[in-house]
Amino acid sequence: MAYYQQQQGYGQPQAPPPGGVDQGFLWNVFQKVDKDRSGQISTKELGDALSNGSWTPFNPETIRLMIGMFDRDNSGSINFQEFAQLWKYVTDWQNCFRTYDRDNSGSIDKNELKTAMTGFGYRLSDRFYDILVRKFDRQGRGTVAFDDFIQCCVVLQTLTAAFRQHDTDQDGWIQIGYEQFLTLVFNLKS
Repeated sequence: MAYYQQQQGYGQPQAPPPGGVDQGFLWNVFQKVDKDRSGQISTKELGDALSNGSWTPFNPETIRLMIGMFDRDNSGSINFQEFAQLWKYVTDWQNCFRTYDRDNSGSIDKNELKTAMTGFGYRLSDRFYDILVRKFDRQGRGTVAFDDFIQCCVVLQTLTAAFRQHDTDQDGWIQIGYEQFLTLVFNLKS
């Protein structure tokens, strides 16, 4: 899982923690998810297999985002090796989510989200956390479900990395023109 340390108001990725899962177990899971026996897991197959733990389906946008992150050959699906990486990624995020879901509600409220992001090294305003919850709350309950938490964190990481490329002196400020801003946004992979 990508953790962040504090630096000028935005996070900085560190190396993921070591750990591994039995490859035989993962292969069995992969075969169960690969319904058409193609040797690849499609977005639909992954979506059918994933659950938020609350009997609600995973956000299709989060699934697309994760497939895109791990699909190294740009086939639109993931093979076993890519699946193993995705499995670890989701498991790490699940452990993180459980850490910050202090009331064990299965979703994260604004204060829990703020605690998580602060733990990752982000220093953001309460107003911004209101925006994040509104953006990633698909259920309209003022909370963020597990899959939407992943999406929120990935989007924030992606935007931070793009910002950091332009923040050459690492002071938390950039100056770019309008077209440069549009180029930055449209070139984001997420």
